[in-house]
Amino acid sequence: MSNEQTDGKAKEIGGSIKEKAGKLTGNDRMEAEGTGDRVEGKTEKNIGKAKDAVKDQFS
Repeated sequence: MSNEQTDGKAKEIGGSIKEKAGKLTGNDRMEAEGTGDRVEGKTEKNIGKAKDAVKDQFS
């Protein structure tokens, strides 16, 4: 697992927590920021997976 995958997963988890906290408190801004962080983390994780797959193909 690459650094990008690890960092992405951490950001995804943090975003999910922030999103849920926003929902619980009724804070729409926090919920939206959490959603953004979650999606960004998921994207970063998938980029890491793709890079690893390419690297494996040429190794």
